[in-house]
Amino acid sequence: MVTQQTSSRQNGKDQTFVDRWGWLLDVETAQASNFPSGRGEAPLVVPSRARALRRMKMNGRRRWEVLVASSLAASALAQNQQPILPQSPSIIPPLGFGTWRLGKYNASEAVSVALQTGYNHLDCAAVYGNEKEVGQGIIDGLEKSGHRREEIWITSKLWNDHHDPDKVRVALDQTLRDLGLDYLDLYLMHWPVASHNGENFLDYLSTWKAMEALLPTGKVRHVGVSNFSPRQLDDIISNADVKPAVHQFELHPYLQQTDWVEWHHAHGISVTAYSPLANANPVYGSPGQDTKTPPSLLENKEISDIAQARRCTNAQVALAWGIGRGTSVIPKSQHADRIRENFESTKCELKDEDYRTITAVGKKYLHRFNKPGKDWGVPLYEDLDDADV
Repeated sequence: MVTQQTSSRQNGKDQTFVDRWGWLLDVETAQASNFPSGRGEAPLVVPSRARALRRMKMNGRRRWEVLVASSLAASALAQNQQPILPQSPSIIPPLGFGTWRLGKYNASEAVSVALQTGYNHLDCAAVYGNEKEVGQGIIDGLEKSGHRREEIWITSKLWNDHHDPDKVRVALDQTLRDLGLDYLDLYLMHWPVASHNGENFLDYLSTWKAMEALLPTGKVRHVGVSNFSPRQLDDIISNADVKPAVHQFELHPYLQQTDWVEWHHAHGISVTAYSPLANANPVYGSPGQDTKTPPSLLENKEISDIAQARRCTNAQVALAWGIGRGTSVIPKSQHADRIRENFESTKCELKDEDYRTITAVGKKYLHRFNKPGKDWGVPLYEDLDDADV
């Protein structure tokens, strides 16, 4: 793939900007792509004769071409939806409460406790099978906490069996009824996978167009994606009128995906980390049961040493690390004490040396836990760390 480099004149010299994945952007492109990343650094200015395209090395595997910066800029300029920037916690709260695997018997109470504790960000999904109970918890939690609906960020997700464009609004309306809401702050395509008549296959472009069409209805404020690979996200952006506002995917100290996270930041797409406590959830099997399975993050020695030094718990260290990277995190628990413990992670202050230690942990125990691709018969996370192909 060949791209044509453009440049701008600054102080009599051609100048370009370099984004975090090695792309060269001219001044206008950089601005249209929401550059810099929101962490406060100024972009690097380099001579325009530098190479217009670079390739990323992904964990020793084959190199792949990421996205063309100029096409991203065009998409950003054309969109009607404003991207959610990582540096805008007033828009999407950095600490949320997840509802995955909350049973119908305890989902309402857990959500209510979370809202009373101070969480103002809930993550839901139709496939979790508990949205009615979550909705009851929202009503109870708002009443007891004194908050209004408008003060709470609520996300839900479209499941694979409703990828048909004619079914997208039907699915949204059902979610809104179950949750007892008039609108969602964010609606995500849960996977780039459609399910029909017992078959699973990659299908998302027409579904995305149908999700774009939800925005004018007022029933959703933002739309985004979840579990997409770089190539699939490229497809969306190249064919979309509205750029995804948020990409939600698995992130934790055992699966850091730093380059992928930084790319989203540089291009104005917010990142939400699910399973931020890694294998603390028993659905991911028994931690440390063999040499290929990392120890529980809640018992990891390196994390424990940091927790002791900072007077935090292991969970709080992991969540503070995720928030410190500019992502939002959505831990889940059904226990009131752990719900409160996770909420206190915003007070856990990590040092630079802690981030370096956690980086080393990620290299030592690189592991992705959520891998449904083989069961579904479709490749997932292509070109990403510990891909499911």
